Amino acid sequence: MSQPTLRALLGRHDLRLRLVSDALPDGAVDRPLRWVHSSDLVDPTPFLADDLALLTTGTQFADESADGIDAYVARLAERGVVGLGFGTEVQRSGIPQHLITACSEAEIPLFEVPYDTPFIAVARAHSEAIAAQTYARRTWALDTQRALAIAALRPRGLESTLSELARRLDHWVGMFDATGLLAHEHPHQSLSAEDAAGLAARATDLITRGGHASQALTIGMRSFTLFTLGGAGHLRGVIAIATAQLDAEARAVVTSVIAMAGLALEQNDRLEKVLQRLHSQVLASLLLDDPTLARQVLGAVPAEPVVIGVASADAPADALTDWWDRQRTEYGLAVFSASSDAGLTVCVSAADQQLFDEVAERFDLRLGLSEPEEYAAFSRAHEQAVAALKQGGSGVGQSGAVRYADTVATSVLSALATDEARLVAASRLAPLRPHDGLEHTLRVWLEHDARFETAATALGIHRHTLRSRVTQAARLLDTDLSTFPARAELWAALQTTG
Repeated sequence: MSQPTLRALLGRHDLRLRLVSDALPDGAVDRPLRWVHSSDLVDPTPFLADDLALLTTGTQFADESADGIDAYVARLAERGVVGLGFGTEVQRSGIPQHLITACSEAEIPLFEVPYDTPFIAVARAHSEAIAAQTYARRTWALDTQRALAIAALRPRGLESTLSELARRLDHWVGMFDATGLLAHEHPHQSLSAEDAAGLAARATDLITRGGHASQALTIGMRSFTLFTLGGAGHLRGVIAIATAQLDAEARAVVTSVIAMAGLALEQNDRLEKVLQRLHSQVLASLLLDDPTLARQVLGAVPAEPVVIGVASADAPADALTDWWDRQRTEYGLAVFSASSDAGLTVCVSAADQQLFDEVAERFDLRLGLSEPEEYAAFSRAHEQAVAALKQGGSGVGQSGAVRYADTVATSVLSALATDEARLVAASRLAPLRPHDGLEHTLRVWLEHDARFETAATALGIHRHTLRSRVTQAARLLDTDLSTFPARAELWAALQTTG
């Protein structure tokens, strides 16, 4: 509800005020009017408040100097006076014509206050309007708080509360969850796809920053105010309202809803922690290749064969869990997730494994994926996912779903390329380093299955020269390169050092 305006004051028939100005811009008499004051000073501006209507009898215009009137009106316009009331038949009959012209040029509404309407009556009428508005807003706030409390008791209390808030404010209200997805809105689907996407991006940004905050912004042609839910460092979501302005009463109502929503989400969080512990116990049972407990606790489990995905320990587990829960509740996805020392473990039917690629891209993280397996081989599938995660890496820029089958296809030797193995390989090959090209010669020779003729051709040297170099390397390494085990060890060393 907006503040009382000059139009409302002029509409009071008992005051018999008359608007004199014409050709005013649209909205000139509809600006909020905070107060009404009277003064006959030549320069009353030091004593005026913002958004005020000034009443005068015109004593300061005794000489009717055009320059004096122009300067007077210019001072009022610069101070932001909403309107000027002229009391006629007190100091003079009628209103000076030059004052009418100057007020029109300055776009200040000028109105006549008749002789039998005291200035105090005008000021009192406006103060009564302010008091009535204040009472109405406080009554609205109490009624709204009562309605919100009743809504909170409904089965889906938080969603019902937000819908009631939207109806009471007469503005769109939406809630984004910890993943930045729009979890609830009222009215439903009243935002354009572009506005919804832009708002989701801003909400995600606020959640990522992690600090408790509110923010006013404009997206497209609409203004919004965003409020974070939850404590700093552990935000649970964002509430967005399609308005940039809220008066004191509306803001108090919104603040109570924010607190209520935060409490509800914290309660959900505590319940979620209990469920996480239960799911961890179910995971421990599944790792024994026994799905009995999972079926008893979960009721429905993903259909076999299943694919296991493991995210690194530093992945945003809460946001990931919320995302998978949304897939289950909104799309009927059969999914199981639980945390362990290895990281967040997610199990879905092999037919739904493409969702791992989607979630890895959305959260910019690395996931290790198993091959499709039955529950009787759940532990093996979990080991495959962990191995794929380690093989894929987890550093900055290392994101995406890494499948175990792809890591196996790269090479068994790559899985053995640990820091310790590289150190041993470098030490083993050290005798070759002072001899230019000898290490490369051995690599090409082994790549050609230790065949001197073809390897020599690839190197562009005579086969006898190649044979001499291999003999030299065998002597430096103190090993017999005519045996397969020795060649295999040399090849592993060359591969490990790159």
